[in-house]
Amino acid sequence: MRVFVPGDSAAVSIGANDVAAAITRIDPSLTIVRNGSRGALWLEVLVEVETANGRIAYGPVMPADVQSLFDADFLNGGAHPLARGKTDEIPWLASQERITFARVGIIDPLSLEEYGQHGGLVGLRNALKSTSEIIINEVTESGLRGRGGAGFPAGIKWKTVAQTTSDQKYICCNADEGDSGTFADRMLIEGDPFTLIEGMTIAGIAVGATEGIVYLRSEYPYAISILQKAIELARVFGWLGTSVLGSTHAFDIQIRIGAGSYVCGEETAMLESIEGKRGVVRAKPPLPAIEGLFGQPTVINNVLTLSTVPMVLAQGADAYKARGVGRSLGTQVFQLGGNIARGGIVEKAFGITLNELLETYGGGTLSGNPFRAVQIGGPLGAYFSTEQLETSMDYESLIAAGGMLGHGGLVVFDDIVDLAVQAKFAMEFCAIESCGKCTPCRIGSTRGAETIDLIIQGVKVEENKKLLLDLCEVMTDGSLCAMGGLTPMPVKSAMVNFPSDFLGAAR
Repeated sequence: MRVFVPGDSAAVSIGANDVAAAITRIDPSLTIVRNGSRGALWLEVLVEVETANGRIAYGPVMPADVQSLFDADFLNGGAHPLARGKTDEIPWLASQERITFARVGIIDPLSLEEYGQHGGLVGLRNALKSTSEIIINEVTESGLRGRGGAGFPAGIKWKTVAQTTSDQKYICCNADEGDSGTFADRMLIEGDPFTLIEGMTIAGIAVGATEGIVYLRSEYPYAISILQKAIELARVFGWLGTSVLGSTHAFDIQIRIGAGSYVCGEETAMLESIEGKRGVVRAKPPLPAIEGLFGQPTVINNVLTLSTVPMVLAQGADAYKARGVGRSLGTQVFQLGGNIARGGIVEKAFGITLNELLETYGGGTLSGNPFRAVQIGGPLGAYFSTEQLETSMDYESLIAAGGMLGHGGLVVFDDIVDLAVQAKFAMEFCAIESCGKCTPCRIGSTRGAETIDLIIQGVKVEENKKLLLDLCEVMTDGSLCAMGGLTPMPVKSAMVNFPSDFLGAAR
């Protein structure tokens, strides 16, 4: 009999290892599978038992609950206060549309056999039977866009690299997940690493690259360990190396560890870091697709983009683009965090409303206080108010509303939040994390924090608000990259949507 206890970092942080050990002490004959988290972080530690009627879930389980689970005959689906019924029928999970996260939480992350049983390698095998042009056309037709934040069509980027002549090309996976409130990259790598490896291999075949590099943040030690083990298993299997699954294509993957710099999430700073240099943003042109890593043509996509490619190649472009709205096709992996009752991963088609994410899935605030604001898209994303809850969660609608989707993270705040303080934090964050190459970002962020501080203190409020807006315009138009260019977004959105917080002493 198999019992599933997540080995995901979030579950481990609240006692999953102790829960697994307690189950083993009581019944050493059980097989404990350390699966990835299902993404319902509010139910962790979520223990599942494999029964004849399917997997039965119990959660949130703490080590002290384990004996009572055995007393209730949980191995046979017995009744217990923590019982959740069949895992697949938990409404929070059953109503999602999981494509990128289809296997996460279901399989043993390091079992190639289970990966194959649940649809793995179908996309890669289809790619091996196709031409570069067919693969790229399929990705382009699917409407798959970069999930790292920019939303640039993946197929167009691949086509550029494919058409650029070079003896060496690279596939770089940007796994430097530094945005506040984001954790999907980590959860996917820890829960289904082979899907990332498959997506990178397909990309390599499509553009003629033989080497892939995953730039993974040092703060994710367990993800690093899992991915390294998965790469080694793929090599032994004959998937990675000089012959991909017995074909004439060669492709291998290495991991490079970041040193904690937020700006290295920007693609050119990441390339500098991989090359062993200081993580400083490069001027463009040339584009990385033409002159990227070590001056060679380079595909740069993030974890979620590359991990969605296998499904596109397995089921076809039409199946993927059947979901979504407008130019935002397919699904997005939203990450609910902050002051929220039911945090975690929600994968739904583009077009779901902000209100449905926060209320239907999020369950309101954890504190029970009224909701006041939500920041969408990381520390450089806009703050949305209660009047904007019907906003459609897609690229174009969020831009029209003065925001951005970013990596899909949502951080919720209740009615005690001070948005002037949050705006100051945005400028301070930029000042700390700036690479320092351009003046608008390096100096503008410091002056911005000082100006907001004067507004909070009530010093020449109207004059300083005008000065702040002028400074934001300079940063937006003059910064070399999105670090300085987007920092004004949370500041201006806070000023527009929460004007009462910027009255200084008159508040």
